[in-house]
Amino acid sequence: MSRYRLNPTPAQEAVLRDHCGHARYTWNLAVEQHSHWHPGRASAPGYLEQCRQLTAARAGHPWLAAGSQTVQQQALRDFTRAMAAFFDPAHPAGRPSWRKAGRDEGFRIVGRGRQWDVRRVSRHVGEIWVPKAGWVRFRWSRTVPPDAKSYRVTLDRAGRWHVAFAVIPAPVPAPGNGQTVGIDRGVAVSAALSTGQLLHAPALTARERARLRRLQRKLARATRGSNRRRRVKRAIARLRARETDRRQDWAERVSTGIARRFDLIRVEDLKITTMTRSAKGTRENPGRSVRAKAGLNRGILASGWGLLVRRLQDKAPGRVEKISPALTSQRCSACGRVDRGSRESQAVFRCTACGFACNADVNAAINIAAGHAVTARGGDGVTRPVNREPQLLLHSG
Repeated sequence: MSRYRLNPTPAQEAVLRDHCGHARYTWNLAVEQHSHWHPGRASAPGYLEQCRQLTAARAGHPWLAAGSQTVQQQALRDFTRAMAAFFDPAHPAGRPSWRKAGRDEGFRIVGRGRQWDVRRVSRHVGEIWVPKAGWVRFRWSRTVPPDAKSYRVTLDRAGRWHVAFAVIPAPVPAPGNGQTVGIDRGVAVSAALSTGQLLHAPALTARERARLRRLQRKLARATRGSNRRRRVKRAIARLRARETDRRQDWAERVSTGIARRFDLIRVEDLKITTMTRSAKGTRENPGRSVRAKAGLNRGILASGWGLLVRRLQDKAPGRVEKISPALTSQRCSACGRVDRGSRESQAVFRCTACGFACNADVNAAINIAAGHAVTARGGDGVTRPVNREPQLLLHSG
C-alpha cells in the first residue's frame, strides 16, 4: 500500500474521529453478534443481512445516521473478510476481536469518482475527498497510484493521521545474473549477507533512550485518567513511532536493494512467534532467566526479522526460499565440518578442522546460500557426514 501523511484541520479531524468511532462501533457489534453463535445454532448473519440491520439502526439512532454510511458498511465488509480468513484452512488467521478506542483508529472508503477523489495542489501537497469532511490535505511525497480504487485513513498512537491507497505495487524485476544470496538474521547484526555485508537495523539514539526511560518513570507516577498521564503517553508514543519508522525505512531500502541484486534469496525458516514467547511461566511453575529472555525478545523484535523477510517476499515473489536453520552457525562453509567448538564467540568462527576463519554470521549466511539442510549428525543429509569417524561396512556373507 502507498501511505501518505495526512494533515487535516481541527474541524476535519473531528469528523475523522467520528468516522473512526462509527467504524469501530459497527465492527464491535458484528463481533458481538458472532460471539453468540455456537455449533447447533442457526448461522450468524452475513454481510447482506448485517447491512439491512445497519440501515434499521441508522433510522433509529440519529448519531449513527449523522456518519457516513460508506464507512460503516466497509467496516462490516472488513469483518466479513476477517471471518473468511479465520475459517480459511490454507491461510488461517486469528478470530476477529474487539477494537479499542485509542488503539484501533481507522476507516476505509471505496468508490472512486462517487465517494472520493484525489488531486494535486502543489509540488508537495495533495488533497483527498473524505465524506463529511471535504478536501483534506496530505503530503505528496510520491505519485499517487492512478489505479487506486479505495483508501484507508488511520490514526496512530503518536497522534499522526495517514492515508493509504490500496494498490499492490509491481514486484521488483530479477536482475537475471543467476546469483544467490544467503541471509543470516541475528541480534548483534540484524542481517548478514553471504557476500560479507553486515546490516544493522537503526534504533533510538542514546539520548532518545535516556529520554524514554525518564518518560516511563514519569508515566508510572502519573495518576490514571489525568491530563499529565495522557501527555506522557503521547510523548512515549512519538518516540516509539520514530523507532518504528526508522526500522521500516531500513527494511524497505534493504529489501529493495537485495531484490535488485540477486536472482535467488535464501533465508532461515525461523519461527519468530515461538522464539519471542514469554518465559515467565505460571505462578505454580515459574520460568527461569525471565529478564534475560525478555531482553532477547526485545532485541529480536527490534532487529526486524519478520519485516525484512515479509518485504522480500512481497518484492521478489517466488524468489525467496526458506532453509532449515539447524546447525548453520556451527557448520564450516569451507570444509563442511560441524563442531560447536568452531564458534569461538558471537562474531568469530574458526574451524577446528581446516582452520578457516571469518565472521560467524557471514559463515552462517554462506551455508544458508548453499541451501545446506544440516542434520543433527552433521553433513548435508545426502552425502556422508564429514564430522563423523569412518565406519566399517559389514558385507553379508
